[in-house]
Amino acid sequence: MTPVLEHLPPEGGESFFAQAFDLPYFGTPWHYHPEFELVLVVKSHGKRFIGNSVSDFHDEHLTFLGPNLPHLYKNPSNYYENNPAYRAQSIVIHFSEQSLGGLLQLPQAKHLHHLFGLSAQGMDITGATKKDIILKMYCLLEVKGMERLIRLLDILHQLSATSDYVLLSDPGIIGQNSSDTERLDKVFQYTFRNYEKDIRLEEVAALVHMTRTSFCRWFHERTKKTFFTFLNNMRLNQAGKLLIETDRSIADIAYNCGFNNLSNFNRQFRSKFLQSPKTHRQAYSKIINGKG
Repeated sequence: MTPVLEHLPPEGGESFFAQAFDLPYFGTPWHYHPEFELVLVVKSHGKRFIGNSVSDFHDEHLTFLGPNLPHLYKNPSNYYENNPAYRAQSIVIHFSEQSLGGLLQLPQAKHLHHLFGLSAQGMDITGATKKDIILKMYCLLEVKGMERLIRLLDILHQLSATSDYVLLSDPGIIGQNSSDTERLDKVFQYTFRNYEKDIRLEEVAALVHMTRTSFCRWFHERTKKTFFTFLNNMRLNQAGKLLIETDRSIADIAYNCGFNNLSNFNRQFRSKFLQSPKTHRQAYSKIINGKG
């Protein structure tokens, strides 16, 4: 898939881009851009790659991304079958420091500098803050000019003051050159399609025309993780999702997410989620049924 250095130009008279999208699926590949991005998934779900993190995304997922932080939103295969029941609806705000004029030079902007530093790792916005910001994003789309800028500043001010967030990626992960972007996109797409299978390093290395040794060194330099750490993280995230959303047995989920040893799956799951698969399922069941 051809890499994209995404650029969303603002409308005439505006200093930043803001728009609602309603598409069959999220089609932009692994990419990065020099602007900050606040993205709300209105309606959609799938896998999300941000920096060196892998996680699920779903309706009302709100994320703040810093400049040049590579990312990819990938829908399941049924989104690509022209089924009108599946849509990728989102609201995207792109802005740069220049969009805010000289505001960042003022002493009152010190909390914004801290927020922008955190955004380099990607931030999932949660809790009451998420609900407030979602409403404010819809309101922002309804206005133009100075009022639109004021509403953006209000959003950033609230984000800079909240503790309702989760950092996603390790620090220091930034977009590489187009050749690296294309290679990483191939690796991510292949892993997304085949994580439930036994993936050999030689197969993945061959995708990007590297030897096994060269690939391991290259992948770690770009993501700060080994490939198998990345792969296991994807498998565990999928297993956690299936434990919540299905009544399939733990052994069946483990096997279908690429784990051939149930004890190893239980150990790795506990290490990542700080609880056993059984407890994870029970905890979310209580929440869903209003008993938590």
